[in-house]
Formats: sequence, structure tokens, C-alpha cells
Amino acid sequence: MKPSPTSVELRPLAIGELIDRAATFWRAHLKPLFVLCLGFDLLNYIAVKAFTVAMTRMVGVMPGLKGPPANTDPGAALAQSGIALGLMSLLYVFLVWNYWIATTAAARYVVPMTLGESVRPSEGLRRAASRLGTLTTTYLLSLTWSLGVTLLLCLPGSLVMGLGVVAAVTGKGATGGTVVSVALIIIGAIVLGLGALAAVLWYLLRFMLLPPVLAMEDIGAWAAFKRSGALLSGRIEPGFVGRGTVRAMVLSTVVGGILIAVSLVSGLPAWIVRLAYGGNLLDPAAQAAIPQLLLVPAELLQVVGQSFFTPLSFVVSAFFYVDMRVRREGLDLERRMMAPEPTTPSP
Repeated sequence: MKPSPTSVELRPLAIGELIDRAATFWRAHLKPLFVLCLGFDLLNYIAVKAFTVAMTRMVGVMPGLKGPPANTDPGAALAQSGIALGLMSLLYVFLVWNYWIATTAAARYVVPMTLGESVRPSEGLRRAASRLGTLTTTYLLSLTWSLGVTLLLCLPGSLVMGLGVVAAVTGKGATGGTVVSVALIIIGAIVLGLGALAAVLWYLLRFMLLPPVLAMEDIGAWAAFKRSGALLSGRIEPGFVGRGTVRAMVLSTVVGGILIAVSLVSGLPAWIVRLAYGGNLLDPAAQAAIPQLLLVPAELLQVVGQSFFTPLSFVVSAFFYVDMRVRREGLDLERRMMAPEPTTPSP
């Protein structure tokens, strides 16, 4: 890729400027970004639909909030819960992996365009395909790393809940012991939930820049793993917002709020079908009986609507990658030095 004179426009950006530039780029390149994102969103939809069918056939219709019906075999209920948990884990792993591929493909299109270079969206797809093995290896490394972090963050809540269970077993019949055990279990559940939420947020922030690194830099899995962390860690300017992780959190929160709002609006047709034909949304059996000929078109409409706005998160991630390189490595100065000298016409 050859440098362009437009690279002189690179400079460190405030958070508001970064979001504004990303939104402007997204609007200016809406069609190619939509086409690039639609295929990945359709893969996600197919995976979710296959998960739903597998749950219905292998596990059966899981009970709603009212719990399992009376006289249910505890062993069978436990086996169903285990299968459901396994299927949900597989779905989660696939969805995040597919998101990484989509972000890598989009970054290969967005970053060069930001630097003033001409590139086609197909180049992003080719780059993602060529880096698929490295990307998958890095993804597995991130899951292994996050597993340790998750266990560490969930340990306090698990210990408190364990103390509550011990207090309930050892204090049978004592009113005071029952109150203490219930309180410990509730507190432990809250702490455990907060720990799990913190683990998810940590994962999203820690590896936010990994797909752009894989898209733009020819390095291996372990090097990309360390490189993404090095770009994000530490402080880049004074103040609380000057930390890389805080900036990533603010950007993720803003973009996440936008995407959630869009998902709710684009999902209205599907919710209308569920309410009209399924009745109670908390009754899994009624929802499973909805005719797919009505539900699938409504869900596909939601997928198309999301595909217009989902690329915004890819663009923000790519712009954040460029901004961190400008701040940490002087990418703007490097591009200026590499840009060809302007020629003056001879008299």
C-alpha cells in the first residue's frame, strides 16, 4: 500500500471527534459496509436458528420462569440443563469468532480508506480469509486467557454463596442460621453476577483492537495477542479518560447503546409476530409453536436493519486502532515522511 498525501490529516483525536469521524465515514461508505456486514449477520442468524431447532429437538421445550412442572425427574432436568448449557456455549463461541472475522474484514477496508488509499471491500474479505488460521488461534488464546480472568472475578461471589450453603446445611432448624444463609446466598449471587459481568466487559475491552491488528499487521497469533494489549494498556494523556482502557470503555458504551436501540426498533416486526401468535412471551412452548413462515421473514427484516448499523462498531474499532497508533507510535508523522513531495509546475 502506498502512502497518500491525505495522511497529513492524521492527528490525535478526542473521544467526541473519534466518534464523529467514525459516524461520518460510516455514512459516506454505508453501501459497501452494509454489503460487507450482511453476510456475517446472516451467518449469525443461521447459527441462532440452528441453536433454537437443536434445543427443541435435543432438549425439548425448556420450562419458563415458573420452573419445571410437578413430578419432573431431577436427573432428566439436570441432563437437559447440561445439554442446553453446552449448546449455548457453542453458540457463544461461534458468534464471537464470527464477529472477530467480520471486524477484521471491515478493518482492512476502513483503515486504508482512512489513510487515503483506495481499496475494495473484497480486499477485506480476502485478508480475513488469509488470516483465518492466525485469527482462530488468537481467538482460542483469548478464550483461555479470559477463562482464568473469569474464574478469578467470580471467585469471591462463589465463596460467599458456598458459605451460605454451608450455613444452611449446618444450621438446620435455627431461625437465625436460616436468615444468615439466605442473606449470604443472595449477596453471593449478586457478587457472582457482577463478577461475571466484569469478566465479559474485560474481554470486550482487552481484545477490542485485536481484529484491526490482525487485519493490518503481518504478525503471528501470539505477537498479535501481545500487540493488541500493548496498544490499549497504559495512559496516553492526563486525566481519567486518558487511559486506553477507559477510552475503549467509553467508545464501546456509546456504540453499544446505539446498536441496542437499533436492534429494538428493527426487531419490532418479530416481537409483533411473537405477541400475536405466541401470546405469552415467557411461555417457551407457546413461542416454539409460532409458524416459522411468519416468524422467519420478520427476523430477516431485523437482520437487514441491523446490518446497516452494525458496521458502525467496526468503523469505531478501526478508527480507535489508528488513533492509538498515532498517539503511541507517531503514525501521522511516519505517513507524512513517506508521502511523496508535491511537485511544482515548471515555469
